[in-house]
Amino acid sequence: MKYINRYTKYSFLILMIFSLLACNNNNEKAEETETSKEKKETEHVEEAMLTQNQFESLGIKVDTLSKRNMSGFISANGQLEVPPQSEATVTTVIGANIAKILVIEGDQVSKGETIAYVTHPDIIEIQTQYLNAISEMKLQEREFSRQKHLYEEGVGSGETFQRTEAALESSRSHVKGLRSKLQLLNLNPKTIEKGNIIQQIPIRAPLEGAIEKVNVQTGQFVASQTSMFQIVNTDHVHADLMVFEKDVAKIKVGQKVEFTVASNPGEEIEARIISISKTFEQNPKAVHVHAEINDKPENLIPGMYVKGRINVEDVQSLALPEDAIFRSGESYYAFTAQEEGEDWSMRPVEIIKGEVVNGWVSVKLMEDLPKATRFVQNNAYYLDAQMNKGEGGHSH
Repeated sequence: MKYINRYTKYSFLILMIFSLLACNNNNEKAEETETSKEKKETEHVEEAMLTQNQFESLGIKVDTLSKRNMSGFISANGQLEVPPQSEATVTTVIGANIAKILVIEGDQVSKGETIAYVTHPDIIEIQTQYLNAISEMKLQEREFSRQKHLYEEGVGSGETFQRTEAALESSRSHVKGLRSKLQLLNLNPKTIEKGNIIQQIPIRAPLEGAIEKVNVQTGQFVASQTSMFQIVNTDHVHADLMVFEKDVAKIKVGQKVEFTVASNPGEEIEARIISISKTFEQNPKAVHVHAEINDKPENLIPGMYVKGRINVEDVQSLALPEDAIFRSGESYYAFTAQEEGEDWSMRPVEIIKGEVVNGWVSVKLMEDLPKATRFVQNNAYYLDAQMNKGEGGHSH
């Protein structure tokens, strides 16, 4: 009986030891599970993932953070213009009918290129007059030669010789005048001297450029100096900005100008001030400031409205487009962009939002990032929505 009690005591002691060991193991496993869970939560990073096709179809733009002048500037609006020597009105020097039109609005033409033909009986009459004047001049030359010979031989009178000489000079002047008139009509006098009468005369472009307006129709009679065509050369298009009186003292030649045009408000164009008007326009009271455009984009047309700003101080700060920033709660974020194989990883980073100027926002980063870090430049709210609903995104 004592043996049994002793055995029972030892068995109970062993069970107690195993029970304590099992509790310790369970506690360690629980602590390990909790630690692992906390570690995973710490490593949890939200991101929006896009395939290359999604990236391209959404028109996502990425770039490193740029610095912009966000405070040291003045606003100025105006329009695109070309200098007077880059515009031309095409007319005819004689009243005539439009025989043929060779261009339409928008066509590019070279200097001297024929753009139309006109015809009229007066054109034929001038050529006839020229041929008659040539014949008369030759007759006068022969008469002058004869009278000169007689005068030198002492047979002819000096008065007759002088009259013949004056008649020859008058005849030559008449020929020169008609020859100049033919040249103004774009006719070749030598061709006419061979007996070739031209019925249609060409109208040529006085400069290289684009046909801006066609003001005539085939068969229409146009009086001399009537505007038939307007040509503009946009190679020297520039920004003509109006600066108000209170800001004139801040403006200097050489200052940088950034502006947008209504046809493409998202693209900023750079220019430099090349001249400042010395007189005020009265309504509104402002001066014209002319800025030459750097790296001119295509399709800049004179007359386009421009909205710009002139940098009068070099105050630079980091900036992103407004479309690159989204708000969540009381904080603002932007997305960094990184290629992962054939996909793109977009991760939100918190920023401090500053002032907004012409669609750009000055920003400060809440954490240090490498200078080469690329940021998404647009569609931030779309990426945020995709990330939150789990479409196109996942968590690590």
